[in-house]
Amino acid sequence: MSFLPPIRKPLLCYVTNRGALRVSARAPEKLLLAKIEQAAKAGVDWIQLREKDLSGKQLVELVSEAVRITSGASAILINDRLDVACAAEAAGVHLGEQSLPVKEAKRLAAERVAEKSFLVGASVHSLETAQQAEQAGASYVIFGPVFATPSKASFGEPQGLERLREVCRKLQIPVLAIGGIVLEDAQDCLDAGAGGIAAIRLFQESHDLPEVVKRLRSGL
Repeated sequence: MSFLPPIRKPLLCYVTNRGALRVSARAPEKLLLAKIEQAAKAGVDWIQLREKDLSGKQLVELVSEAVRITSGASAILINDRLDVACAAEAAGVHLGEQSLPVKEAKRLAAERVAEKSFLVGASVHSLETAQQAEQAGASYVIFGPVFATPSKASFGEPQGLERLREVCRKLQIPVLAIGGIVLEDAQDCLDAGAGGIAAIRLFQESHDLPEVVKRLRSGL
């Protein structure tokens, strides 16, 4: 099991979406792996693979390669698939509100992996579900969508900064903000108490990712 890299502040989490990458002669998976390697080298802390359409076998192969090329520089987290996270020696699993319950995921993970730092995180969309995740033993939560974004449109209207602030104030575990976050308003999320930023486009579509990471960590 991979050891977690040192945690920096704010926590930066790149959520992948290979479907949004421009397809060239190379396969989308290769383009995605190139993005993952760039993110790790730029200093992104966590990389959450959110490739729901892949089979278990395909995911294990993808995750194993992501773990290899990042060389411990970034923690690789897997969306939903605890079995894949364990098989590919990822750093943790990220659960949606319709996924395996946090408490059950932690119990199963304890049976399968020896590394106590294995992360079990959860996506939450209200204070109530955030508190439930914390009480169940979640390592962190990702709260949103804070701002409007196409990828989170199914979750309803944006939560806004005030709701983010309330969740951050009432939880002891890290709260990462997600949803429509661009570089110009990331600091507003951090000022609201967020322990970090999770995003697809902010990291995946950047033409100068090291500069984005530098600005996020220096307070813009």
